[in-house]
Amino acid sequence: MSRVLIFRHVPFEGAGMLEDVLRRRGIAADYADLYRDGAAAPDAGRYQGLVFMGGPMSVNDNLAYLRLEEGLIRNAVTAGVPVLGICLGAQLIAQALGGNVRRNPAREIGWFDIRCTPEATADPLFGGMGTETVFHWHGETFDLPPGAVLLASSELCANQAFRAGDRAWGIQFHLEVTPEMIADWCLQDQNCGDVRELSSPLDPYRNSERLRELSHEVFGAWCGLLQQVD
Repeated sequence: MSRVLIFRHVPFEGAGMLEDVLRRRGIAADYADLYRDGAAAPDAGRYQGLVFMGGPMSVNDNLAYLRLEEGLIRNAVTAGVPVLGICLGAQLIAQALGGNVRRNPAREIGWFDIRCTPEATADPLFGGMGTETVFHWHGETFDLPPGAVLLASSELCANQAFRAGDRAWGIQFHLEVTPEMIADWCLQDQNCGDVRELSSPLDPYRNSERLRELSHEVFGAWCGLLQQVD
């Protein structure tokens, strides 16, 4: 059985709909919570895939566990192990592979369109996608690492998704969120500053049905790569 290691950076940013896709595919998942005091470094070599979730911190913060995760990303990419990063996780992949992470000109919090690039047409995960309304929650962005392929952009943020090599993807937006997760994020103390800046309340259900379809398509394709590693 394939097994995935999911790196969580705060308790409330779990894998969401990705967990459902993994379960349907018969793929087991463990969480690594390296942000917790005393957390031991996992044996990432036991897993067929690595996932790096979001979080309210910056990749540029002086946090030892983020540097450890960047090392694990480089090792996995070198070994051809499938890697997936979402929001902060995408920024970690970009920086680990030579890109820079910096403040985006504007915060993107809520439902915004992304547009897939022509190069996305042949991508194993994004092929067939065009313009879609997806959920965002970020104030930083990244430069593409050397050799990476840009897969999606938005009006407020040029680099929304990329592929590095054949088996590593960074996704700035949140395909994994459920309406319940969005509602919960709005109540978290660590997000209260972002919430106060919103001009109107977020509607967790605005495009949730289509987001669920997209999550099953994209995450399902990524899971197919895991089964090739077995």
